[in-house]
Amino acid sequence: MKVPLSGPWITEDDIKAVEKVMRTSYLSLGPKLPEFEEKLANVADRKYAVAVNSGTSALHLIIRSLGISKGDEVITTPFSFIASSNSILFEGAKPVFVDIRKDTYNINPDLIERAITERTKAILAVDVFGQPADWDEIIRIAKRYNLYLIEDSAEAIGSIYKNKSAGSFGDAAIFAFYPNKQITTGEGGAVLTDNEKIATLSRSMRNQGRGEGDTWLEHTRLGYNYRISDINCALGISQLSRLNEIIEKRNKVAQIYSNKLKDIEEIMVPYISAKVTRMSWFVYVIRLSDKFGRNDRNFIIDSLRKKGVQTRNYFSPIHLQPFYIDLFGYKRGDFPVTEYVSDRTISLPFYTTISEDEINFVVKSLKEVLFEMRKR
Repeated sequence: MKVPLSGPWITEDDIKAVEKVMRTSYLSLGPKLPEFEEKLANVADRKYAVAVNSGTSALHLIIRSLGISKGDEVITTPFSFIASSNSILFEGAKPVFVDIRKDTYNINPDLIERAITERTKAILAVDVFGQPADWDEIIRIAKRYNLYLIEDSAEAIGSIYKNKSAGSFGDAAIFAFYPNKQITTGEGGAVLTDNEKIATLSRSMRNQGRGEGDTWLEHTRLGYNYRISDINCALGISQLSRLNEIIEKRNKVAQIYSNKLKDIEEIMVPYISAKVTRMSWFVYVIRLSDKFGRNDRNFIIDSLRKKGVQTRNYFSPIHLQPFYIDLFGYKRGDFPVTEYVSDRTISLPFYTTISEDEINFVVKSLKEVLFEMRKR
């Protein structure tokens, strides 16, 4: 048996929705775009959604819409996909990292205030692996210091924090729809906001800077080609219609994994905060115990690969990426909790349609590898 790390759930209804668009003349900037945006806004309990070609583009548009630029600082987490920090660099601002909590892997609110300087303009917090950040505390800090607040909810569509939807926090938020996400558009993302100015600027900048009244060859401001096609939007609409079902299926997969893994002394199953009303699982990440390190983790990943089980370390610390070291001089030890967690986390195969037989094979293979390690 071979078990992949992830995979999208594409149905015949999804295929028919895409095919229907392909038989029209509206392949881009057509009627599916506003329809998709309206449904996304409803999911996030927002007034506006602006669909774009990736979550990275969505973050960039938010940063630029807020006027964050060279000399400014944005507080964020080093334990994330690199786009959350790169989007800050795009505008010449500096990502200022704050270490994470050891249980949820989200940014630690207790450490944020000491990182604030006169140059700080915003906090960009991430809902890591689908688990919402500690938004009560982060919102309190942002209000106290009059900072913009950005929610990177790329991995958490459908999650609920204390009865509020992921994507509903802060001045603006994003979703993302890469094929490993809960829902996919192939490639895609969205800006979510209640701020009309952010929405208007994002719509303009995703479409080469055209203003609302501009013709095709008129451009009010600097913009980008961050458009998403109606083909992608049609797929997204179809997938969104099954969002609750997808979340339920993924929750069941996570429960099966946790039940089968909870008694293995060498690992810790994912922790979910009591503040999370509903978890929309993006990935299922286990953590090795203290007696293991990065080399042991890498050995386990390589051994599982040889058995046909695809796994991955999740995440590599952003501050230890080569060009971040070159830019800012970061080194190991700068963010010890992030490094501790990163050295010991393994993402197991996880997707909506994974079968219990496949899960059993993954668990059996993992136990075999751990048994071999005990004998070393």
